Amino acid sequence: MADVQEAFLHGQLLERRHRLETAMASSRADQSLRQLLHEVDSALDRMAVGSFGICETCHGTIEKDRLISDPLIRYCLDHLTASQRRALEEDLQLASQLQRGLLPKQSLAFAGWEVAYYYRPFGPVSGDYCDVVTHHNESDGVIFALGDVSGKGVAACMLMSQLHAIFRTLASSVLTLQTMVERASRVFCQSTISSLFATLVLVRAGQSGEIEVCNAGHCPGLLQQGRAVIELGATAVPLGLFCEGVYPTQNAEMACGDALLLYTDGVSEARSANEAEYGAERLKDLVASRPGLCAQALVAACIDDLEGFRAGAPLLDDLTIMAIRRVA
Repeated sequence: MADVQEAFLHGQLLERRHRLETAMASSRADQSLRQLLHEVDSALDRMAVGSFGICETCHGTIEKDRLISDPLIRYCLDHLTASQRRALEEDLQLASQLQRGLLPKQSLAFAGWEVAYYYRPFGPVSGDYCDVVTHHNESDGVIFALGDVSGKGVAACMLMSQLHAIFRTLASSVLTLQTMVERASRVFCQSTISSLFATLVLVRAGQSGEIEVCNAGHCPGLLQQGRAVIELGATAVPLGLFCEGVYPTQNAEMACGDALLLYTDGVSEARSANEAEYGAERLKDLVASRPGLCAQALVAACIDDLEGFRAGAPLLDDLTIMAIRRVA
């Protein structure tokens, strides 16, 4: 396991040990607390001798995302007991339900805008971030967000939930879009290990049709104006790479009927049965050929074309598409 990841988990284990010792000193320690302390000490001992992250049955590497979510585990997925497998499946099912509960409602319409999205995780949980934030005062605009946390599985799911909480908190304040993303990146950077990051597109849409876009290392947004499509590319690096990063924005005007399509790289990097890549250009051409569709129909057209291209080939990543359309 990478040194920086192990150093992060070492700090987490020491913090957990301190809390357990405090709990045991302030009350009568029961057997469960003693057992937890023993497991923490055992994990710290494995770090000291260099066997941390190694399955005790097959001596292979334990899955990184599982270690990040629980540094006490000692076995890889292939060597869990039947009861451990059932417990893991139940945890993943609950995590999936909780994550889907963070998604915005489908087919929303407000303040002259409509939005629709398609969300499909690669496994039980996803590292894709999708959100719509409205304000009580419609003059403050609507915020649309689409992002992708590095990695897959439980660790990416946890970081996606963290990103959701960060932006939900910041969106309630009166901040410029640039300041909001810069603060989010700082918090994200300070609270995650350095090998993890998140790409993001954040859009603030106003009542008169103006949009402000911050693209932090994400796939370019596709602004559909009739049969013309303008790419709104990255204006900065992904969140979490640098704690003091600068995140400039770009502006555009959307007339009634214009649409903005956002997507994660699970779309553009999807592959067919013969290993051909779907590609960003194919998606751009499709959007250009479908002017005038409502948000829901535009998303459906993209998914239909992607499914036809894949022709049953398995997905390789989480997949999310969001369409934002000006309707007034």
